[in-house]
Amino acid sequence: MKASKPVFNRSFTTKLVTSASVGALLMGMTAVAQADNWRYAHEEYEGDVQDVFAYAFKEHIEENSDHTVQVYRFGELGESDDIMEQTQNGILQFVNQSPGFTGALIPEAQIFFIPYLLPTDEETVLTFFDESKAINEMFPELYAEQGLELLKMYPEGEMVVTTDEPISSPEDMNNKKIRTMTNPLLSETYDAFGATPTPLPWGEVYGGLQTGIIDGQENPIFWIESGGLYEVSPHLTFTGHGWFTTAMMANQDFYEGLPEEDQELVQEASQAAYDHTIEHIKGLAEESLAKIQEASDEVTVTRLDEEQIQAFRDRAPQVEEAFLEMTGEGGAELLEQFKADLEAVTNE
Repeated sequence: MKASKPVFNRSFTTKLVTSASVGALLMGMTAVAQADNWRYAHEEYEGDVQDVFAYAFKEHIEENSDHTVQVYRFGELGESDDIMEQTQNGILQFVNQSPGFTGALIPEAQIFFIPYLLPTDEETVLTFFDESKAINEMFPELYAEQGLELLKMYPEGEMVVTTDEPISSPEDMNNKKIRTMTNPLLSETYDAFGATPTPLPWGEVYGGLQTGIIDGQENPIFWIESGGLYEVSPHLTFTGHGWFTTAMMANQDFYEGLPEEDQELVQEASQAAYDHTIEHIKGLAEESLAKIQEASDEVTVTRLDEEQIQAFRDRAPQVEEAFLEMTGEGGAELLEQFKADLEAVTNE
């Protein structure tokens, strides 16, 4: 079994790491730029999905050019909001950040947190990301408004809720403090489900579960396994309410300043990383769950049946209404296209 994770004190540890690491980056920026060493940060641990994507991207760049790519994993340059700020400021060239955090910057990105919008079927979800006009045409324009070149959006896995006791209905969620990302719509979702949404940085989640500051959280199953969350939150519930989605992007000034051949290289590397990662996540959930069950006898797994899921689905419309209130006409157009894209792939 994994060793227990330390409680992450964001107010000191993260900022200390961030200050030292970013200071080193800034000192070397001129020499680094001349050496064409590109800096890329993501939100996950070694071997997790974003890390797999980052290293596939790095491999393609380095095999097809003289450029090098330096990858920074979770915590090395701070948390998700830190690495986004560094990308917008040009300290980093590439960043991988989920819409769960980008929602504060781009409200429309919260669309992925409307529960029961995406299906649970893996093949359908993967086809949707390949073919969706909303994903591949509308989102790049939204990211560009924030100085970001959206290169790829991709799914990581179905969301699974872990709690301190088994859950099978919204009533079981009553008074449960469920950790959420700093995302207004995700908070709206758990409020609709009957829980008490509790925003908390990722680095504090394990300690929060361990000490009872929070009663549960949601994540793809591979992250529950790699982060050891099942050790302190052993009751897993498959609610079928959504998929964890993430996005890989570049600082737009950096990207637009590249020669045309380098822009093509970045696009090709992004596609190669996407293709590799999509193959990687197939079957990943089953493998991760098997590892969890082998590691712990305390884990319980609840897969809600259709009647149980419907009790949660009945509460979803108020979240969709909240999304439309937050995003206005643009959000309405995006949601309409999103649903049309889903209908197209579902009927294929």
